[in-house]
Amino acid sequence: MHGTGAEADGARGVFEVDSTAPGSAPRGLDAFRRGWETQVGDDVFQLPAFSPDTIGDFRVKGNVAKVHGAAIADLHAASATRTADVPGGDQDLVAMYVVRRGSWTLGGPPGHGDQTVSAGQFLVRHLGRLTAFETSAHLTAKFLVLPSSELKPLLGTRVVTGPADSAEMRLLTALTDMIHTTVADLGPAGVVAAQGTLIELTKAVAKGRFDDVEPRLAPALTQAAKDLANRRLADPELSPAMLARELNVSVRTLHRAFAAVGEQVTTYIRHRRLHEARLALVAPSGRLTISELAAHWQFADGSHFTRAFKKRYGQTPTEYARSTEATSPPPSHGLADSA
Repeated sequence: MHGTGAEADGARGVFEVDSTAPGSAPRGLDAFRRGWETQVGDDVFQLPAFSPDTIGDFRVKGNVAKVHGAAIADLHAASATRTADVPGGDQDLVAMYVVRRGSWTLGGPPGHGDQTVSAGQFLVRHLGRLTAFETSAHLTAKFLVLPSSELKPLLGTRVVTGPADSAEMRLLTALTDMIHTTVADLGPAGVVAAQGTLIELTKAVAKGRFDDVEPRLAPALTQAAKDLANRRLADPELSPAMLARELNVSVRTLHRAFAAVGEQVTTYIRHRRLHEARLALVAPSGRLTISELAAHWQFADGSHFTRAFKKRYGQTPTEYARSTEATSPPPSHGLADSA
């Protein structure tokens, strides 16, 4: 287990645990519980009692961040987990489950059946007490715990579910990833702002829309657009209009969000495409011609690609490839090469 950022005021904390390595499972749950109680705290969320089979085989890799009264856990579980039959304990919080692989089954409120969050889905609801749950083996999921004061009036007794790749969930996921990266370095004001933005985006998820003039949401919107662009770099349809449509915002809102962080949408896309083209130029095998690279990365033709590349890197693609070859070490002729 590795922990950082445990401040005296308890406003933030980060810990990582990995009990998926052979031989580490018997200590896995102890390490996870110790990290949670030390870095996050029972005031945010009290971990329930687990079943004996879970205690004996808890193979989970987790990355958990606390921001003020909220917590974000990214979990990868090799083993199935299950709580004790009667977890017990009162609490007052809002929980969100975002499942990428596997499934997470939650005990329903009195009079209601269990609810299963399948891969590609999310569920958010208010919790008034600890409830039973179980997860499948080979689970990849995100678990968010949020204070209830602003969210409970919006949710009431509703259980909100939907696709994990909706526009609002993309924004929330981008924000949680940014928080994991930066929380250890945040000051008190940054910690409060991070929690506030989490709550605002959770409201957006519950409503199915978000307030696109809220300035705190610009970094999350920008990151979500970048994540989407990075997956579509070779797509000829990639454009600010396409990104805005996928994220359910206006093009003007998208441009405004990028401007708030000192960037431009089209510049980001062009630079990322040039970066990938530069990597392809020095690939060990199967190199493409300049014209093929230009077509693949959606430049008008080889001339446009060459001019853009030289402006960005100070060399033409051909010059860059030659200079890299000149400085590369000679190929190894060890056993692996002669096999």
